Amino acid sequence: MSVRTRWAGTVVGAMAIVGGVVALPAGPAALAAEGPDGFTIRDSRITESSGLAAGRAHQGIYWTHNDSDDGPYVYAVDSRTGKTVCRVTLTGIKPRDIEAISIGPDGNVYVGDIGDNLDGSWSEVWIYRFPEPKRLRGDVAVTPTRYTVRYADGPRNAESMMVHPKTGRVYIASKSDSGKGGVYAGPQRLTANGVNTFSRVAKLDFEATDGAFSPDGSRLVLRGYFSAFGYKWQHGKPEKIGSVSVPLQRQGESVTFAPDGQTLMYGSEGESSGVAPVRLHGEAAPPSPKGSASPSPDYPKPVEHGPPGDDDTRTLGLGAGTFIAALIAWFGLRRLFTRRRD
Repeated sequence: MSVRTRWAGTVVGAMAIVGGVVALPAGPAALAAEGPDGFTIRDSRITESSGLAAGRAHQGIYWTHNDSDDGPYVYAVDSRTGKTVCRVTLTGIKPRDIEAISIGPDGNVYVGDIGDNLDGSWSEVWIYRFPEPKRLRGDVAVTPTRYTVRYADGPRNAESMMVHPKTGRVYIASKSDSGKGGVYAGPQRLTANGVNTFSRVAKLDFEATDGAFSPDGSRLVLRGYFSAFGYKWQHGKPEKIGSVSVPLQRQGESVTFAPDGQTLMYGSEGESSGVAPVRLHGEAAPPSPKGSASPSPDYPKPVEHGPPGDDDTRTLGLGAGTFIAALIAWFGLRRLFTRRRD
């Protein structure tokens, strides 16, 4: 975890304090969606959940992992109970900074050891791949395939790795606060022999902490600590649609599409962290399959993303001015109470 992420957690804490001034989403219970529910990760070993991927082989399972130096472990969490039903140990590797996880159309789990908190000090990073287990129980060990990754324009930090659900091509979104972020495409097929060069296909103007493709491959969502953006995926490149809503979380690190293809599941670092659903609407939502059933009306109304607007700088569903006003209000009240005590 970098100094920047610790700062982000501090800011979220400040925003929680001013929650009485500005109404913000509060957690999984308040964000139940028309379909998948939110849940809390109830595993004391998972304290820095940094990536999230909806399982393909098992209903209700979400894969996650810890940040940085936890070890070569990946966890299968049952969203109905929040409990880990299987911990997979990746043998034969010594991970450096695991930051992302995704599942490909080949039924394999891809794990991105792509973090670089020194922002470009490592000439190469790695991706590990292993088949999603057919049975989930207890602890299992697998020997993953390891892929060496380099960027065509030099080393960089990244926390987002996405496998396209139709083509199987792997993409990485780099993380930069200097306007040099980008989406990078790997080769059509990764090779375990030699180096896989990832080339930039689009620019990014914010720090992405995770990303995910919709199940049909038509949409990409990238999130940051306080914001998220939707993209149409066309001809191997993202076309920006606009902002999508994000919940208020301790430290927003992960996102994945639920199997319904219409709901985002947002994760956070921290012990007993929550995974919160947010329903997509408007252009940000993938087209619904013909003949598909409407979502059940029995679920509580979810947080929604309406038609995209011109303002792509919205954070946590609020304008920057509202956020600043809330902070000013908090500090003003604090000063007032301090004077009264004096």
